[in-house]
Amino acid sequence: MTAIQMPIPALTIRAGQRALQRLKERPLSPADIHVIPGAAGGPKALGLSGLDKAIFGDWLPQAPQARVLIGSSIGSWRFAAIASSDNPRAQLSKLAELYTCQRFAKGVSAAEVSRKSVLFLEELLGGREDYLLNHPWYRLNVVVVRSLGLLEHDARGRLGLGLMSAISANMVSRRHLSRFMERGIVHDARIKTPIAKLVDFPRHEVALSRENLMPTLLASASIPLVMSGVRNIPGAPEGVYRDGGLLDYHLDLPYEQPGIILYPHFTDKVVPGWFDKTLPWRRGDATRLQDVLLVSPSKAYLDSLPDRKLPDRKDFEKYLGDDAGRERSWRAAIAQSDRLGDEFLELVENGKLLDQVQPL
Repeated sequence: MTAIQMPIPALTIRAGQRALQRLKERPLSPADIHVIPGAAGGPKALGLSGLDKAIFGDWLPQAPQARVLIGSSIGSWRFAAIASSDNPRAQLSKLAELYTCQRFAKGVSAAEVSRKSVLFLEELLGGREDYLLNHPWYRLNVVVVRSLGLLEHDARGRLGLGLMSAISANMVSRRHLSRFMERGIVHDARIKTPIAKLVDFPRHEVALSRENLMPTLLASASIPLVMSGVRNIPGAPEGVYRDGGLLDYHLDLPYEQPGIILYPHFTDKVVPGWFDKTLPWRRGDATRLQDVLLVSPSKAYLDSLPDRKLPDRKDFEKYLGDDAGRERSWRAAIAQSDRLGDEFLELVENGKLLDQVQPL
């Protein structure tokens, strides 16, 4: 007898305790979703392109309602692209192509990377600012950090020393990062930020505007030593602003919302901050994650990709001198990501999502 070959799932789906209980009571509906986080992760976002297109282009429009999109770094760029048009599929494709086509010479300066990033954002969002700020359903929230102490400097020596100090302090306790940075949330002016009061780090909130939209997005992705800091975001406290992922890499935040938090993510775990990536004991808080439904590529899916992983920033080094090879690999990963979206739509439409859910 020939064995029946079952398709290998492209998605890993995990749910917090309360989200899992809700799914046991009734199938997931787009009306359940009011908040969607987007993590930092650079080019990894390209590997989620097909999943994003299915969620924002096909599924969520079935239940039009106000929804908060909250992202740091590339997560904020993904969501800005989505909210900048009534055709999110087209804007997600444009984001992926613009990112793929970036080329950097060996030893490129932080100032040059920032200059090209400004051009990137202008190409992606230029002329769409008013639509984004007044989107009928989406409310964009962008996470940034205001640098303190040595992290205020762009000189490599001082900034490098500041980063080493922050890494050492974080090893002892994440709360020690409050000496080096302050959390900033630049939010849609029409809504309150959907996050409970935070006491872990100093925090300020600023309304998103036409004047601060582009500087905020640039700051949220400004990785220290890779890009220059952004000075004095309009409307925000004075200072140098950097990548929101430094504090909120995977957005382990105490959300306040009805229903379930849908989290399309690069990985099946939540890492609080950028400096926690190498600390396996530093993971997301179960209480904060209790309403989260985390949807990510499965290991089997990742193994099927050209480089057996999603695109990432290290590919610029791996393919140094072979930009065409990197671009082929990335475009293949982007094309294959349609499998992620197709599987998600199939699971929510046939009511079999719960069969694939694991505890988070």
